[in-house]
Amino acid sequence: MPSDFRSSPAAALPGRSDTGHPDDGWSGPGYRARRPTFRWSAFLWSLVYPQRGHRILPTIPGVVLIGLSLGIGTAAYNSSSNILFITLSLLLACLILSGVLSWLNLRLVRWRLQVAPPLRVGNDTVVSLDLRNGKRFLPTYGLWFEFSARPVESQVGQKAESTVTARNIDVRAVLAKADAAEVRGRVGLASRLDPRGEGRVEWVFKPERRGRLRVQLASVGSLFPFGFLRKDIGTELAVQTVVWPAPVEYRRHAVAAARRAAGGERVARAGSGGDLLALRRYATGDSHRLIHWKASARTRTLLVRQFAAESVEGYALWLRTDAGVWPRPEQFELLIRFAATLAEDLFRAGCLVSVALDGEPPTQVRRVHDLERWLDLLASARATETAVSAGEMMVAKQNVMTFVPDGTRGVAAFVDGQKAASV
Repeated sequence: MPSDFRSSPAAALPGRSDTGHPDDGWSGPGYRARRPTFRWSAFLWSLVYPQRGHRILPTIPGVVLIGLSLGIGTAAYNSSSNILFITLSLLLACLILSGVLSWLNLRLVRWRLQVAPPLRVGNDTVVSLDLRNGKRFLPTYGLWFEFSARPVESQVGQKAESTVTARNIDVRAVLAKADAAEVRGRVGLASRLDPRGEGRVEWVFKPERRGRLRVQLASVGSLFPFGFLRKDIGTELAVQTVVWPAPVEYRRHAVAAARRAAGGERVARAGSGGDLLALRRYATGDSHRLIHWKASARTRTLLVRQFAAESVEGYALWLRTDAGVWPRPEQFELLIRFAATLAEDLFRAGCLVSVALDGEPPTQVRRVHDLERWLDLLASARATETAVSAGEMMVAKQNVMTFVPDGTRGVAAFVDGQKAASV
């Protein structure tokens, strides 16, 4: 089973915040780019009129409490009973205190959304949310976080239409399809968030489709302290990332060895050839025979030789996405998974020279980053109507691996007219 190649979260093409915040990625009530000047008028107005995205709604116990307060208040005014007035004041004080404590509970709390690539179809993905409590004395209790993951559809070839002028459009069907593709989840804060403390919550889900994915923190809510009022804070904190195709098991076939280019050509990548490519630092597991003693003595650092790889070892992958050749969507998805798996296996074996998609110029694969770019490209690949002939191919004339349908469901890979693998 192919493994993941992303070396660090910082290397991800996605992972950039969509909120417009600085690079630190923090957001929430506790996030301030510049500390504002405290004013009592602004403080009192914030208690009466909440900020944008903040909502306070009564729960079922809260509605019962409000109804009970109205009944006791009506009876108190009709009977002029001091006991009923005291009871009414206590009930109203509970509601007011619940609103103030819920506001203090979320005050100066901020969060940051992180997604660690790579993401693969069918594999568990961990979405991390870092939390910080900026209050000096008060902890934070009972928070929950609503997450959502939605595919980002390509807008190529689409134009905006209103529901009045659009033809052959079913608004309900479109909305139902969008909701079906979206994954939602809720994660609660397991323990309290201490003053000046930090915490983390994690949401685990499985992507079901390849392509670009938008992971968003939809809202933050709390029932603290009494459960009479529910406070929700809507957020726009989101991260876009790429979901790679799922690996697939395939069958290898006997094929003649790759032909050597004339003159014993070498390529500028690490391998087991005879030409010296570069010197690098010694790493655990390197053979002692590769140590360059003279260079190590001059630099006072243990250096080893790194040789160039021969072109005889390499294959060039060429993937055509002609819709006429791949009319079945499930077979096209199998093609994408097969091409991604072969590219990873050949890269591990040091046999992948270049990759090409349709009529685009080939891309040399020398580093892990080059392979990651190819997997990102495959994640967003779609069947095209433009056919590409073999004469337009701009890769090497030998050791070219192409893909053709194998029956109505399978896919086969051919190298110079010989069947090399199938799935």
